[in-house]
Amino acid sequence: MSVETSRARASVIKTIIGEIVQQCALRGHVVTDTLVAFMVNAVLLDPRNGFNVDRTLTEQDVQKLEELCLDKLMDQCSPSLDTIKMQMYFDMNYTSRREFLEEIHRVAESRPSALSREITDSRVKTPDESDALYRKIVAYVQLRSGMGSPTDDNALHEAAAALQSVFPQTELGAFVALLKRDKEQQLNELAMVVTGIRLFYKAGTQGGEETDLRELMPAALNEALPATSGSVENELSVSQTAAWKYTAVLEKLADYDSEPGGRDVPVVLLKQALYNLRQHEVFLKMLLSDACLCAKHVEILQTELSSQMKLLKETVKSQTAVLTAKVSPLFKSLSQLWSGLQDEAELLNILSNIMHNLQPFVASQAKMVSEAHLDGLLEASEVKTDDQRMAESSDESIVPAEMKTQEWLLPETTASLNELPLQYNGVCGYTLVDRDGLLLPGNPHIGVLQHKEKLYVFSSKEAALKFASSPDDFIAEVAEKAKHSPELIQLLKLHQELCCVSPDSEIQPEESLLVKPVTRCESGTQTDVHPVETNIVKSYEWNEWELRRKAIKLADLRTRVTHSVQTDMSHMRRENVSQTWLPKNAACQSKRDGESNVPKPQVYLAGLRGQRDGRVVKTDLTRPVDE
Repeated sequence: MSVETSRARASVIKTIIGEIVQQCALRGHVVTDTLVAFMVNAVLLDPRNGFNVDRTLTEQDVQKLEELCLDKLMDQCSPSLDTIKMQMYFDMNYTSRREFLEEIHRVAESRPSALSREITDSRVKTPDESDALYRKIVAYVQLRSGMGSPTDDNALHEAAAALQSVFPQTELGAFVALLKRDKEQQLNELAMVVTGIRLFYKAGTQGGEETDLRELMPAALNEALPATSGSVENELSVSQTAAWKYTAVLEKLADYDSEPGGRDVPVVLLKQALYNLRQHEVFLKMLLSDACLCAKHVEILQTELSSQMKLLKETVKSQTAVLTAKVSPLFKSLSQLWSGLQDEAELLNILSNIMHNLQPFVASQAKMVSEAHLDGLLEASEVKTDDQRMAESSDESIVPAEMKTQEWLLPETTASLNELPLQYNGVCGYTLVDRDGLLLPGNPHIGVLQHKEKLYVFSSKEAALKFASSPDDFIAEVAEKAKHSPELIQLLKLHQELCCVSPDSEIQPEESLLVKPVTRCESGTQTDVHPVETNIVKSYEWNEWELRRKAIKLADLRTRVTHSVQTDMSHMRRENVSQTWLPKNAACQSKRDGESNVPKPQVYLAGLRGQRDGRVVKTDLTRPVDE
């Protein structure tokens, strides 16, 4: 495909997306370009729509594509659309813990940037300007500490008192004379030291040797730490319970294609509701994991804060004055721990907001099927939890001898089996195909199939053996199921599988109209300099000709003798020696040196200090040489 053709196709898709966004806005629905682009790709991939993604779209194709996308986007009660919207929202707002903390630090540093710029650019000429500058420094320190509101008079008074102890107003002249970069550095150090002093004072006012860490923790953290984990767990429990009920209903109605025995809810909508709840469950588990990690970091920071506080109390205990260089690092350490606790509080608030913003995306399935209606569909059917299904299937285990053509990972031979990167997000691929889209969690303890460097788990031993008999066929069937239900692409992590799927096998993959995802990852390798102990043999020689030369030389030396070897003719001869006399010592005498001694003067003056008109007394204590 030429570059011009590729650009033309991309322009057509971009035009279609813009037209759909505009039509949705005219109908009173605001949608994002990302959502519309995903929906366009999903409609093109669905084989039921009859599009050939590897051919240029005609005017009729474009009109049909826009109508289908508008119908899907305008659906008022569609669990499938809500699931896609939930996936879009989560991808746009959730990231790794490291990136969350970097964003928190960036926001925290930008908040006082304007005030810092005013301080560093100030030029003090009058006493009033000096007072105004000092008040700005107090406000900056208060803003950076996060200990109370910057408009709170009591907090500002505490900050001013702590700042006065380490940076009195008389030092403003030296501060103003510094370079801008040095001013910024000193402001940051002052903020850290003042925060440490205030924390130390706050701990000291509690009395007693032990400090209540809950009193020293940020107020936001005291509120967010128990609330976030509890809220996420409650939401997760609700979603899991509903997902288990939908799973039981779909298992019961597995023999029906569209209408479950005269019920008013089609099986297709029940499956979409199950996908919606399962996706919500996946996201909540990620948020809960992050919240638990925050709790662990808070516990570590609390322990370090307690130890630093005890060390600081022992340093300043029973001392009226302490060197600044001795306590400043301790105050800074307290400030850093306090900042770490504030970061955890901010991160917990972010996770809580994401959890609350996910709730509207599970509302459609709750409106579609009420809890009473769902219980009516269940009737007397047993609702099994995921743990119960795991326990029932754990007794079944794959015997590698039954299928020697495939490679299996078993619990007794594989460490950390539950932490492996499993395909389909841990869902049984065979059940998804065999039961027309039913999601059942796989059990790694049955055995993990390793096929083409990918790992697959299954809900039963029978499912594992059937999938392993023709894995490529089942993998292709799972991809087809995802084309019919586009929300499964994200839920089962099928981006790589679907980017190579083409309706026409004769068309080359690089000629596809769809934009294929580009996979990026950070990777690194490390090689030991000396993987084994160094053992260099100096006498080693790799050249066989050199070895031959040395061998000939050694053989030739066997017929040679040296001058140090005694023979029958020489061993009885005496050794010849010669004797010499050393020269005698000679010396000459010169005249004798002479010297004389003089007295060492010792003169003292008294009355030089403390008397303006006093008399100076001179005392001579020089002793004669003879004495």
